[in-house]
Amino acid sequence: MPKFSANLGFLWPERPLLERIDAAARAGFKAIELHWPYDTDATEVRTLCAARGLTLLGINTYAGDTEKGEFGLGALPGRETDFQQAVEQSIDWCRASGAQAIHAVAGLIPFESQARDTFTRNIKAAADKAAAHGLTLLLEPINQRDKPGYFYSTLAQANTILEHVDKPNVRIMFDAYHVGVTEGDVLMKLEQYLPLIGHVQIAAVPSRAEPDEGELRYEAIFEKLDTLGYKGWVGCEYKPRADTDSGLIWFDKLGASLDTASA
Repeated sequence: MPKFSANLGFLWPERPLLERIDAAARAGFKAIELHWPYDTDATEVRTLCAARGLTLLGINTYAGDTEKGEFGLGALPGRETDFQQAVEQSIDWCRASGAQAIHAVAGLIPFESQARDTFTRNIKAAADKAAAHGLTLLLEPINQRDKPGYFYSTLAQANTILEHVDKPNVRIMFDAYHVGVTEGDVLMKLEQYLPLIGHVQIAAVPSRAEPDEGELRYEAIFEKLDTLGYKGWVGCEYKPRADTDSGLIWFDKLGASLDTASA
């Protein structure tokens, strides 16, 4: 059985970040991952994670001006300086907090040559900056239903970027929810892309709720991860149906356990 991390972008959303961290530890999680934690002091997060025995996994780069419809800067021609500043902000926050990885958010733009070239150049430069501090960059295809117009939505597109970037610390974020919505065939995709995967995330398809409902049979996905020898964390990046704590019954329903998180 994989080891599970709590994605505090979605879990316990009614609480401020430090209280969410406490809640994750009380629930039995041994790792957490975040979205945009920049309004919380990174050293406070480091101290609290250490006190609660939590590993801090990853964060996202600045999404841009979301009120103007932006969602990431990495693939936007003309915004290269802004993106590199966002990467440096993320690196600084990781170094202060102890986080290990950065999801480079690409932006709302078609997957066409100029944007691909821009993203490739940006990721190459960002990867070198991250590598200097032992950090991983993650590339995540996001489905077009949830985020219409996002730069890429398939694993093949992410792989194209990886091949052109050719940096060992750039990996795929395999979100089974996004893969399920966009492509399906999740088990075979896991096997195909395992050597390139840096992190896995889960949620029900199509609801994005707890993974004990919907089209994907997560018992089979967890078994596949074990069979393939995946040693990383599985991020619980779902939107709870009701309150987060009561929804954790999904672990029992699927025969999963947070006890494996210490393995």
